Amino acid sequence: MSEDKNKMSAEEAKMAKALAAKDGINKPTPNDNAPAANDMEAAVDAVGLGRVNMSNFTPDKAQSSDSALGWHVLDQTTLPSQGKFYPVDSIIKIRSAKAAEIRHFSTMDENNYIDMEEKLNSVVESCAQITSGNRRLSYKDILEEDRIVLLLSIRDLTFPEPENKLMLAGKFEKSKKKQDVELSVKNLVPSIIDAEIERYYDDKQRTYVIKTRSAGEIIMSPPTIGVMQEITQYLKDRNEKEIEFDKAFIQVLPYIQGDWKTLSLTKIFQLEIDYKAWDQKKFMIVYRLAERMRIGVQATLETTVDGDLVKAPLEFPGGIKSLFIISDLAGELL
Repeated sequence: MSEDKNKMSAEEAKMAKALAAKDGINKPTPNDNAPAANDMEAAVDAVGLGRVNMSNFTPDKAQSSDSALGWHVLDQTTLPSQGKFYPVDSIIKIRSAKAAEIRHFSTMDENNYIDMEEKLNSVVESCAQITSGNRRLSYKDILEEDRIVLLLSIRDLTFPEPENKLMLAGKFEKSKKKQDVELSVKNLVPSIIDAEIERYYDDKQRTYVIKTRSAGEIIMSPPTIGVMQEITQYLKDRNEKEIEFDKAFIQVLPYIQGDWKTLSLTKIFQLEIDYKAWDQKKFMIVYRLAERMRIGVQATLETTVDGDLVKAPLEFPGGIKSLFIISDLAGELL
């Protein structure tokens, strides 16, 4: 019995190392099938572990491997999107940030929007996984507005000590009394899409399919990280070439282009040409829909203390770097 137990532990350790070799390779699989066996074998061979028997990856053993590597399943109901724009069988897992990832994050230039976005996305890319059945998706398939919950959840795993909590100065709603509020997922206030828009949500397509009298059927959804990355590249290209861009078009583009994989500078240029052909009514409808389809979190944190509501502005003390760079150095000094 003891020998079998030791043998199993060694086998799980071997699988943990094999999965660690693949850690960070957060790319979508090309088809709906699971990653090819020889891809797994190549990753394992690269670290000198030999070949892995794929039959060993049963659900129980995969869960053991996740535990060994520190992966935790994220509760999608905590996301601003509630997970309803992802495949029905999707699973999002997160782990704590490692030293190398924190070092990279620390080089962020908070005065450079593009660099700041790159550093935030790099944490999500390394520390989050999203799968649908046997298919591994990309971090770019995660909604842009769900990112704040992932980052705070990853931070909680990285710095579980109470002294590393991010505390913000808040006030009781019914009095001027002050009370600190923790910057955490539980105190975020999600924005709610109103019922008039929500009734067009299509559970099969996992998006909004909106029927209009003047513009026909319009398919729209909140933007993913991948879509926003391509739009950021477009804006960077326009600025570098000193070419004007249509600000109204940029406001609606993220909501009408759902698939980041088909988006490029050329595609955005073509979409802009199509957009300029819209009549006044279609523009008005799409623009207003995009405004009312915004998910995310409100700019105020809320918590309850002794039955009274306490509110605090949603901000990062010491700047956004404080997500993974401890600002209270005094707490670490002896």
